[in-house]
Amino acid sequence: MPSVPDTHTGPGIPSVQEVRAALTAPGQLFEMDEVDVRGVRTRVWKNAPATLRDILELSRGHGDKTFLVYEGESLSFAGHYARVAAFAHRLVDRYGIRKGDRVAIAMRNYPEWSVAFWAAAAAGAVVVPLNAWWTAAELEYGLRDSGARLLVADGERAERLAAALPGLDLAATLVVRAEGTPPAGTEPFDDTPATGTPAGDAALPGITLDPEDDATIFYTSGTTGRSKGALGTHRNITTNPVSLAYGMLSGGVRAGRTLQELLAPQPRVTLLSVPFFHATGCHSVLVTSALQGGTVVLMYKWDAERALQLIEREKVTGFGGVPTMAWQVLTHPDFDKYDTSSLTGVSYGGAPAAPSLVDTIRERLPDRVPGNGYGLTETSSVTTYNAGVNYLERPGSVGPPVAVCDVKVVGPAGEELPTGEVGELLIKGPNVIKGYWGRPEATAQSFDADGWFHSGDLARLDADGFVYIVDRAKDMLIRGGENVYCAEVEAALYDHPAVTDCGVIGVPHDVLGEEVGAVVCLRPGASLTTAELQEFLRPRIAAFKIPAHVWFREGELPRNPGGKLLKTRLREELLGRPG
Repeated sequence: MPSVPDTHTGPGIPSVQEVRAALTAPGQLFEMDEVDVRGVRTRVWKNAPATLRDILELSRGHGDKTFLVYEGESLSFAGHYARVAAFAHRLVDRYGIRKGDRVAIAMRNYPEWSVAFWAAAAAGAVVVPLNAWWTAAELEYGLRDSGARLLVADGERAERLAAALPGLDLAATLVVRAEGTPPAGTEPFDDTPATGTPAGDAALPGITLDPEDDATIFYTSGTTGRSKGALGTHRNITTNPVSLAYGMLSGGVRAGRTLQELLAPQPRVTLLSVPFFHATGCHSVLVTSALQGGTVVLMYKWDAERALQLIEREKVTGFGGVPTMAWQVLTHPDFDKYDTSSLTGVSYGGAPAAPSLVDTIRERLPDRVPGNGYGLTETSSVTTYNAGVNYLERPGSVGPPVAVCDVKVVGPAGEELPTGEVGELLIKGPNVIKGYWGRPEATAQSFDADGWFHSGDLARLDADGFVYIVDRAKDMLIRGGENVYCAEVEAALYDHPAVTDCGVIGVPHDVLGEEVGAVVCLRPGASLTTAELQEFLRPRIAAFKIPAHVWFREGELPRNPGGKLLKTRLREELLGRPG
């Protein structure tokens, strides 16, 4: 790697731009190229695998290392490859799946989810991960909307869909881990290699794939309406593990560590705290671990104490999800009862994080540096990443964009705004998907012909290009003509030692238009009044931002499977309107 120039943003610290130039120089691991993507000249990672099938072939090289752990089960990379190859042949030979056909997966985090995903992708199918939390009607919608030809479902999802299955145009419904008798007309999932076939002789069907071939349809969370299918290519999803590595390593290089040191072999055991059907779970955990040879410890569903148990038992090195999950683990009453010494870091994304979270990590996990990323389903997960010294310098930021991505902030008329001004964040790069499946109008609204994606997120940039997510545009409220960004108020609420979770919404007001409302969950045994909380906030945020309405709530706030707060549901529950 070229030496990093001795020009600094602080004592002994090179700038982000200098580190980027060194990491992406010709001949380096993160060297870039420029190619035509749908008529737009686009920077890409020169050394990124071309397709998911290529990553699967590379994963085979990790041999007998453990890839997936679920409860008392474990599956090696070699064993996983053999099962994937066997199921890929069954898709092609038994069920007639051809390149471009859609194969849907509807199940919780089981090892079979991974087998079905990789097999369908390697066979040239477009994988359609469906939200396991969906109702029967929502699952049916996803199957019909995507035009799925085959469904792989766990027993619970198959039973949920039982009444709808006869009316769906499916070549087969394959059921995983059924309890009791599976629905009529379904078949058991079978990924066992042919008898007498050694794992080393397993081979994939003879399918030729291109980076721009369709690979996945991930449905958006649907917090603002009916879910749309985000159509991603092989290039979109294989860009992500390289972008994630670049984001993580660049922060370490700025801190003075060499690339050789950072790339030295080390145990990588990731706790999968989010679902596989979420872009973070699939793109950033499953696909990245397959490429890097990391172990993935599967959680059936999120539970903070169960997470602590698994961290201790499996010697987990990294976990994350959304910031709330990190909070729940780090502030759990029994945190000190568990051995968390294996953890080397905590990474999170999907929602703005309170800057005080870094202080909690320092207190609970000394000498570990947190990481925070930003991306969406439409950007195939990572767009920016904040790690190492970058995070320590600017914990309120989600970091600079990775080197293959461009970002800009625009005003209502589409004009690019000056540094520091708040507007909508636009994103461009090889990670941006093709558009929404079967939705040309929605695609045209969100994706410009010149490659820019309109995120819908309000953000600002600083002079060094670091991105600060202010809020979702739909969640910003206006009180008496003043903009109130919910994330800012939520960050201030999290500063209170009694608050474990919170959400801010707008409450209708005849004169002001809206007032600030907050729903707050307290730590076990804590007590707090509205007046005490308002008094706590007065020195921290402007008076017009302090919640005029506070609801204290027991239990958990409503969130989607990816951990994002469902503010539409909160408004319905508290105000009787979706808002």
